[in-house]
Amino acid sequence: MNIHEYQAKGLLRQYGAPVSDGRVVTRAEEAKTMAGELDGPMWVVKAQIHAGGRGKGTFKETDAGEKGGVRLTKSVEEAAEEAKRMLGRTLVTKQTGPSGKQVNRIYIEDGSGIERELYLALLVDRGTSRISYVASTEGGMDIEEVADKTPEKILSFSVDPATGYQPFHGRRIAFALGLEGPQVKQCVQLMGTLYRLFLEKDMEMLEINPLIVTDRGDLKCLDAKMGFDGNAIYRHPDIAELRDTTEEDPKELEASKYDLNYIALDGEIGCMVNGAGLAMATMDIIKLYGAEPANFLDVGGGATKEKVTEAFKIITSDPNVKGILVNIFGGIMRCDIIAEGVIAAVKEVGLQVPLVVRLEGTNVEKGKEIIATSGLNVIAADDLKDGAEKIVKAVKS
Repeated sequence: MNIHEYQAKGLLRQYGAPVSDGRVVTRAEEAKTMAGELDGPMWVVKAQIHAGGRGKGTFKETDAGEKGGVRLTKSVEEAAEEAKRMLGRTLVTKQTGPSGKQVNRIYIEDGSGIERELYLALLVDRGTSRISYVASTEGGMDIEEVADKTPEKILSFSVDPATGYQPFHGRRIAFALGLEGPQVKQCVQLMGTLYRLFLEKDMEMLEINPLIVTDRGDLKCLDAKMGFDGNAIYRHPDIAELRDTTEEDPKELEASKYDLNYIALDGEIGCMVNGAGLAMATMDIIKLYGAEPANFLDVGGGATKEKVTEAFKIITSDPNVKGILVNIFGGIMRCDIIAEGVIAAVKEVGLQVPLVVRLEGTNVEKGKEIIATSGLNVIAADDLKDGAEKIVKAVKS
């Protein structure tokens, strides 16, 4: 689960990390009042969407020469005007894709004098199963380019969970970032604060970009992105309250109601599979035969007929889907249950695209019989290779 920048900064503030004072605006008429509560003399106006690259983003309804989703202003009136111009428009960045995201919230905060821009992140390293720090002297909007062209400028190391965070971790980061004097002590304290926040709130990712050295020589978190482990949200009702469902794909949101593991993709072949590994293999073989998957969908090992029906509805609700491949290897999941769910869904929502079904495992013959006697135009497949070939051929033709 992701949250907005202003929410992330609220959490940082609770834990004592240095951030600027700011106000969130959801209605244009509030902008001037909110901006007036800040001291200035500069006000930064930021579009709030769940995507990075806002500063270099463009609005779909863009005037010639208009700036992106982060704007520096020099008066309350100018800040309010910029906020009004951004609210309700669609911001397109590298991370949103061409469709962009609608801006429903604006964050206005005090401007900061910047001497240096640095990069810092904490994340879960899947390779070591540990929390890792990532730091660089090259912070700001071009960090992706730094990672691609000059990876030697990025420091990365993991923390042993047996010891947890120790001051030497902070000093290692401080020296790598070229910090001096009191800044080293600030860095050691800030790194410990961020580690504690990351651990206590079950985060998956915490990114501060940029972490700045102000013109007064102090460290400050100028921007913040946070992602949380969805499986641990039940332990954090305060974090659950921060969820903004308007930022989520409606299909993914609907799938979560039925405990379906669904992720929308950009392809044309919808996939319904049981098991994450098999789902990945199914997407791979679709690509191998010259097409693109429209989704990742794992219905799980103990799915019911109703659950399968809802999964099928979600797939068919995607207008990009030009064909559907059902690939089930029945172990705990029975093939007849899948067959009944598919038949029920097709009868309810109709079938406008080719459907290929591959069943194997528990009750496979019964499942095939249900499909064969349904009277529906369903293409049977003998194995995964056969299924992929048939659905790609059907879509291409």
